[in-house]
Amino acid sequence: MKKNILFTLIFFSLTVTSWAQILKPVSWSFSTEAINDKEAYVVATAKIDKGWHVYSLNIEDGGPIATSLTLSPSKSYTLVGKTTEAPEAEKAFDPNFNMNIAWHENRAVFKQKVKLNTQEAIINGVLEFMVCNDKQCLPPEEIEFKVTASLTFKAVAVTPATPVVDKATESLDTAKNESIDSAVTDTTSKQVFVNAIDTKPLAQEEQSLWAIFLAGFIGGFLALIMPCIFPMLPLTVSFFTKKAGSRAKAVTQAGLYGLFIIVIYVALGLLVTIIFGSDALNEMASNGIFNFVFFLMLVIFAISFFGAFELTLPSAWVNKVDEKSDKGGLAGLFFMAFALALVSFSCTGPIIGTLLVQAASMGELMGPAIGMFGFSLALAIPFTLFAAFPSLLKSLPKSGGWLNSVKVVLGFIELALAFKFLSNVDLAYHWDILDREVFLVLWIVIFALLGLYLLGKIKFSHDADLPFVSVPRLFLSIIVFSFTLYMVPGLWGAPLKAISAWLPPQTTQDFDLYTNSLSSPSEKSNVAKKYAGLFEAPHNLDAFFDYEEGMDYAKSVNKPVLIDFTGHSCVNCRKMEASVWSDPEVLNILKKDYVLISLYVDDKTALPETEQYTSTFSGKKVKTLGNKWSDFQASKFKVNSQPYYVIVNDKEELLTKPEAFNLDISNYIRFLNEGKSNYQNKK
Repeated sequence: MKKNILFTLIFFSLTVTSWAQILKPVSWSFSTEAINDKEAYVVATAKIDKGWHVYSLNIEDGGPIATSLTLSPSKSYTLVGKTTEAPEAEKAFDPNFNMNIAWHENRAVFKQKVKLNTQEAIINGVLEFMVCNDKQCLPPEEIEFKVTASLTFKAVAVTPATPVVDKATESLDTAKNESIDSAVTDTTSKQVFVNAIDTKPLAQEEQSLWAIFLAGFIGGFLALIMPCIFPMLPLTVSFFTKKAGSRAKAVTQAGLYGLFIIVIYVALGLLVTIIFGSDALNEMASNGIFNFVFFLMLVIFAISFFGAFELTLPSAWVNKVDEKSDKGGLAGLFFMAFALALVSFSCTGPIIGTLLVQAASMGELMGPAIGMFGFSLALAIPFTLFAAFPSLLKSLPKSGGWLNSVKVVLGFIELALAFKFLSNVDLAYHWDILDREVFLVLWIVIFALLGLYLLGKIKFSHDADLPFVSVPRLFLSIIVFSFTLYMVPGLWGAPLKAISAWLPPQTTQDFDLYTNSLSSPSEKSNVAKKYAGLFEAPHNLDAFFDYEEGMDYAKSVNKPVLIDFTGHSCVNCRKMEASVWSDPEVLNILKKDYVLISLYVDDKTALPETEQYTSTFSGKKVKTLGNKWSDFQASKFKVNSQPYYVIVNDKEELLTKPEAFNLDISNYIRFLNEGKSNYQNKK
């Protein structure tokens, strides 16, 4: 039963990891604060979400990572004393480490005093911290920052200079340094200017890599129960135990065998990165050609799993590697691992291919290598484990027809996932073929057929006879049919929030009872909008799709502006729109208090020749509408991820710190209200 339950894990794990790419319960801002004509503080301020805590500077051994503020050595300044923290850290019992630990909640300020040796000093530093709640801890993070301190009783946070590209990029040059976060801190004329774009998107990158690793790890366990690998597990372990002569030596050899498996697959991931390069990997998520190739690859993998053909490598390769595996020592163990990778390719190839597609399309440089590390680790652990405890082999189920059923189930899931990539292409090029209801019909049919297969009503050529339906298959079929029925109301516009991130936008729905019930078209402005025929905002929101046009309208109606950097292929954008923007309070604020400008960074609509230009930020030719807005976002905000939300006023001044992917509705309401309040204060 445990093996059969794994059938459904790949779909749900890919869904969950795509939704959970960004978890950022604490945001940091960095500034300097003048003390006198010779000294200043470097200040790191944490704003911590409710229920989370950041740890103190001083932590006992055996506890979490302590917060640390490290400044790079420089002749322009000298450190004075140790880093301080305020308010005083609260000491309480932490269930994650089973001990009393000092931490900060809601807000924390860490200061390092410096003595300035020059009139002005650029200070580089690294902040390391760890954030936890009562149930989980996130991996430790490091944030690089740069601030400037001067001997003029004020200090200004440094923001990198950005070349002027066009009107859209030029308009925010001064706005970044005039953030609303600027505030008078006391009565001694000290001023603190905090950069609104205060951190690099390191948290998002780390979350993406963890998601890729988790997907790879689950994929490795799924590969383990494929027909090409599962029967080899007891044979290989028995070989080690007999040849070694002792348990200790068998465990050592099995461990080295597992290590070589990891080395081989990680090398494959690195090879993908070397071949494509970092730039290509960053573009894969939105590139139409890549997405179409990925669609075709997954369809081929699915057909292979259905039994139409096998993906095999040349037999000469396998035979040559198998011959070398007869050698003793480390070389023999390495070629044994290599032989396993080649022999099992017909089963593992589609899983590896899907994993590499997923990792590459997320745009992370180390994504393919991290994914392969997770995959190979899951594959290698059982060989070492069973070599150490051979008696466990008796608990393994016998090989049989259920192994082929695993392949077929994965084939259905691969086919369903393939249409997500085709949908990305359809949206980016405005083919209008794979609308939301068409996509849903395809998924409903695919998962209904999967349910019938589990019940034995559909049989493929390599399937064994199914004399009866086992209890695990029955429960799996119930899960699949329940999921299938869940999707049916979506044909009439139901939001389907659980899978909304994977579906085409609600705006592509032809017959949509849900959106039409939110508001009437009469609530929208009568202003003729550029690109209105190409895009439509979710939930009947009145949006502009051109930056200059939206800003002009904001000035005429005297409202703040919400810039929504989004994309057709952005899974998290759809999730935000379905789960956060649909909230009645959020929707009401967006309709009444803001001018919404949605900029699609992956749209393939060609710009007129007169509007095309070469970006002075990236050096690349800007030919499409998506190129323009992507270049605008990257050059001005040093961020290339979506969704990304920026609030400015009609003078194009930043009103509050931008937000990224965060499904906390209360946080988004706070973000909108803060921007609205600051807009009123600056009028």
